[in-house]
Amino acid sequence: MLDCLLNLPQVARDAAYDNTRAVANSARQLADFEARSVELVQRSAGQLDVPFGTAERLRYDFFEGESGASTLLFIHGGYWQMRHKNTFRFVAQGALAHGLHAALIGYTLAPETTLTQIVEQVRSGIAAVRRHALQQGGNGRILLCGWSAGGHLTAMGLNCEGVVAGLGISGIYDLAPIAHTYLNQALRLSGAEIEQLSPLCLPATRKPFVTAYGTAELPQLQAQSQAFAAYRCGMEGDAEVAIEGADHFSILNALAQEDGVLLQALLQHRCESHRLPWRLNS
Repeated sequence: MLDCLLNLPQVARDAAYDNTRAVANSARQLADFEARSVELVQRSAGQLDVPFGTAERLRYDFFEGESGASTLLFIHGGYWQMRHKNTFRFVAQGALAHGLHAALIGYTLAPETTLTQIVEQVRSGIAAVRRHALQQGGNGRILLCGWSAGGHLTAMGLNCEGVVAGLGISGIYDLAPIAHTYLNQALRLSGAEIEQLSPLCLPATRKPFVTAYGTAELPQLQAQSQAFAAYRCGMEGDAEVAIEGADHFSILNALAQEDGVLLQALLQHRCESHRLPWRLNS
């Protein structure tokens, strides 16, 4: 990925990771996400913007599912420097339809903070959501998922306590190419961060991970996912899912819909105590 990128002029390097420009109707899709998220809040029981730290964006949403259920926890994207969890509340609708609890966490954006600190914030958020889920009668199992930069943060949070499986949607797993694009103006990645925070440079966590991308995404984005899936090849429970015709934004429908391919991939790893046969006979 990096070798191919470095052979390009700067304008082409930047375009290789500019999803907003690459998807002509990205603004319309994001507006639709906002509207669907408002609708979800209006019809679902949930606790919004629960603080798990002192910074403004350190908040999570928690939508209640069935007693004893696992929790789907979503991490938003935006290249660690834009977007907000509130835009993506709609992704919880499919999980809620299956009886799961659903949650979303926020984090401070660059350049206000570093990627190192963002990773730590997300790990704290995962722990906070798990505690909340247990208090609400959940089983404490976290089905962690994230989109774009959130896919990277999902991979970095896979080893957190309670996380039983992960789903990275159009994620970034090698930070080296990012350092050579416009995105690094805000991130200011150090060499140590590139090495220590790139999932492709770290020992693979031995928990199931689904690597997903759309076939209509930018080639560099597809290559990021393909490389990570190849890196984790042979891990029990892993899967690589290419959503035909999906772009960087429309791919989220495969998680939000009740019968969505990506949601179904995560549901394989749920384990609700109230659904187990031995509980039915007790």
